[in-house]
Parts: sequence; C-alpha cells; structure tokens
Amino acid sequence: MESSFHITIATMPGGLLLRDKAPNFKANTTISRMRFHDYLGDSWGILFSHPRDFTPVCIMELGRVAKLAPQFARRNVKMIALSIDSVEDHLAWSKDIIAYNGDEPTEKLPFPIIDDKNQDLAIQLVMLYPAEKDEKGMPVTTRVVFIFGPDKKLKLSILYPATTGSNFDEILRVIISLQLTAEKRVATPVDWKNGDSMMVLPTIPEEEAKKLFPKGVFTKEPPSGKKYLHYTPQP
Repeated sequence: MESSFHITIATMPGGLLLRDKAPNFKANTTISRMRFHDYLGDSWGILFSHPRDFTPVCIMELGRVAKLAPQFARRNVKMIALSIDSVEDHLAWSKDIIAYNGDEPTEKLPFPIIDDKNQDLAIQLVMLYPAEKDEKGMPVTTRVVFIFGPDKKLKLSILYPATTGSNFDEILRVIISLQLTAEKRVATPVDWKNGDSMMVLPTIPEEEAKKLFPKGVFTKEPPSGKKYLHYTPQP
C-alpha cells in the first residue's frame, strides 16, 4: 500500500503554478456539496488546507481566520478550508474552534470546510508531505494557502510544513497588495504595509507616471545612477 502510494506521488504533476486556473472540483463541505468555481463566483478566493481536525495548531489557525473573516469579506474574498476528515467531524470541530475564540459554541463558521477524508483533493493539488506520516503510514496534508483572483487563476501560493502554523495577518497583507497591484501599475516593496508608499513600475515613462499618480512620484537615485527607484503614496 505504501509503496504504490509513493509511485502515485512520484508520477503526478507538480501542482498549481502561478496563473494556472483553479480546478473546478466538486466537494462535500460543511455548508453543502459545491462546485469550486460556483462557490467563488466573481470573488477572490483563499483555499487553505490543514493536516486534520481536532489538532492544536489547526484550531488556532481556523480560529484566527474566523476572526479575520469580516476583513476578508470587505475585500470581496471568500475563504474555504480543507481537512482530511468528514463533514460530521468538521461540524463537531467547528464548535471547538468557535469556543476557542471565546464565543458560544455552534457549528457555523464564516467559511466552509471541505470533506477530503480520502485525500483525493490533497493529492490532486499536491498538498501532501511524504516525509511526515500519520498513524496509518500515509503522508500528512501540509498547510497550503492558495489565493485565486476573480478570473479563477492562481495569484499566490504558500506552503508550510504541518508543524508550522500559517500567518493569516501576512495573508491579509498579501491580499491587499494583490488587489492594489491588479488595479494600479504599482508594486509593493519589502515589508510593505497597508498605507505605506508603493513602487511605481520602472517600465512607466516619467511623464506618464506623473499623470497616473497625481499624489506625486518621488525618486531615489542609487550609486549606479540608474533611475529605477520611484515611489508614490498608496493610491
């Protein structure tokens, strides 16, 4: 059983690449059976995976996502989680997650959780970590974060091992950056935070940049003398 599984992993494609379209999979979730593209509609989407239900790091992650859900919703982002347990387990676990946040336990989280008890979707999206195995000797699901745009194409992916919790403050920061840079001809610099100045793309001619960014364009000239460091206040 174990050797045949490793053959499957070795011969499967390497997962989603940036700008790949999300597979339009069908799945049972805590809210209904759904088709992924229909669930996303015209929204941005975040699909994030977890090793399994009733585990300590995972409950903290989903609790944090539940607290941040209103901020993601304001930015037209739909969240959906994946764990390799059943819908029944997800619903029972949801009570723990909500209680962990200090609220009255219910089965209703502000996002659905996918039932992937056979690891079909984890295998399809290459969310498995062969070096770590569960009690049955099967590779565990990693902590993967996929961000999709309204065009259903992958805009960003982050892969964490099962032992390292995701940083959803960073994921919210990334969403803001992705949405701004999709609409404006800018890039976000290192350690950028919402409200900070942004970089003007170096391909934009100086005169055009002045029209595009009425708040002003500021240039920092490095020793090389090459004028490629152009800043503007966040549009």
